[in-house]
Amino acid sequence: LSRMKACGQQTRVMEGGELPGVLVFALEGPHGVCEAHIVELQKHFRLVTMTEFVENKTQFCQKIQAIYIWGGKPAVDWELLQSLPSLKIIANGGVGLDHLDLPLITSLGVTVANTPQAVSDPTADLGMALLLAAARRVLEGCRLAVAPAAEEFCVNWMGQEVTRATLGIVGMGSIGYKIARRATAFEMKILYHNRTRRKLEEEAAVGATYCERLDSLLQQSDFVMLAASLTPQTRGLIGRRELRLMKPTAVLINVSRGLLVDQDALVEALQTGVIGAAALDVTCPEPLPRDHPLLTLKNVTLTPHIGSATHQARWQMMRDMTDSILAALGGRPIPNEVLLP
Repeated sequence: LSRMKACGQQTRVMEGGELPGVLVFALEGPHGVCEAHIVELQKHFRLVTMTEFVENKTQFCQKIQAIYIWGGKPAVDWELLQSLPSLKIIANGGVGLDHLDLPLITSLGVTVANTPQAVSDPTADLGMALLLAAARRVLEGCRLAVAPAAEEFCVNWMGQEVTRATLGIVGMGSIGYKIARRATAFEMKILYHNRTRRKLEEEAAVGATYCERLDSLLQQSDFVMLAASLTPQTRGLIGRRELRLMKPTAVLINVSRGLLVDQDALVEALQTGVIGAAALDVTCPEPLPRDHPLLTLKNVTLTPHIGSATHQARWQMMRDMTDSILAALGGRPIPNEVLLP
């Protein structure tokens, strides 16, 4: 009722055959909808940017039936929800939902959908790329190879071998399991820690061993891969204590969320040799302040949160989001609907 009061009585059907309104953050710029997707989206929706909406709330408030979140934007808060009485669905590009207040959204009768299938393969690919880059010191090697003063290369400059090493995967959901499948090609011994244990046949398919205790995984692993969702339970999962349980040669790889790791503790561990190296696609904040020590440490490999950043994955994300919105507006079952536990 309070949502409807914000802008008059709710309408269920757009008037005059007009395309349903979908709120997006922008159509250009670093946080805008992918330019290549706009024409396809406009076949189905009237895209309304946040700037347009803020400047013309009276015109658009009843016409917006969906929010299209791309790159975490637009931010969805109580004020925005209250101003959209016709809102039926929020479609989120990606799998992580830590930026959304799901209990609040669902309490207002609004559905949430995400795109887990679209992001699993490219994120798993990047996880392995980061693992390999850190193990073989690829960034350091590149700098040595292109250094203007280089006259010869040291024969004893070495990295770590990945083949037959032990990989500990923290979070064995879709992404974690696909990482395990890729790791089998390197004959890696795979350990995993998860909220719930996988089926025995799934473990057998990738040769994975379940570690009920995270401590056990950390103590045994040469590489620790974080692929868990950010929740109140996983926030700060890897801190000083956990880092000290790891091998001094171990590599920490994070393709999940920066807040899973105590960043100050990680810097200290990398500076003092508590662990060997880190490879991070995610940090907190993003980007890091330009004077942050993680930007200068030689044993750190950083990428700018590009786990799902392939042309193929982003097209699939757009298609999945479009399908979910159209299903919600048409009263049909919604693909990839997010349900509260």
